[in-house]
Amino acid sequence: MQFNLPTWLTLIRIILIPVMVALFYLPWHLAHVACGVVFGIAGITDWLDGYLARKMSQTTLFGAFLDPVADKLMVSVALVLIVQADPNPWLAIAAAVIIGREITIASLREWMAEIGQRNKVEVSWIGKWKTTAQIVAIEILLVSMDVWKETLTQIGQFLLLISAILTLWSMFNYIKAALPSLIHHDSKG
Repeated sequence: MQFNLPTWLTLIRIILIPVMVALFYLPWHLAHVACGVVFGIAGITDWLDGYLARKMSQTTLFGAFLDPVADKLMVSVALVLIVQADPNPWLAIAAAVIIGREITIASLREWMAEIGQRNKVEVSWIGKWKTTAQIVAIEILLVSMDVWKETLTQIGQFLLLISAILTLWSMFNYIKAALPSLIHHDSKG
């Protein structure tokens, strides 16, 4: 297991999750803004660790494993916090779609790796757009709990809906790409 700068950035993202949760529950007027700032920093490290790993030729198997785990933990925890604070059915549905997709695709990737077909479900451009949309939507929703509530909440909810649509689109693309291998492998068993 190699620890290089990109891997440390990914680990920092995981370490920031309990910090984000603690800030969210502080009895302070701008606690959600502070939580949003931490989430934003974590989101930047998501982009930065991948960029640096490629630029510095420091990609590792451990980093490739840890990066999506950090992303899924960060996004899932933030969505749970947001839905807990605002139990709006549309937010809950979008959060369930996003979290459910992450579990489904992680399981699909594990299965595809098991049958030697992991490359069929590599991260795609739509997956990258999905992650970006989720991070921006969550950032806006966290900040909107303390400032510019009306405007930012509407923008954040709209972007979260777009994120959920991109999430489903990317999930269907991954399943479509994997289906022939799954059917072929299953018919052998």
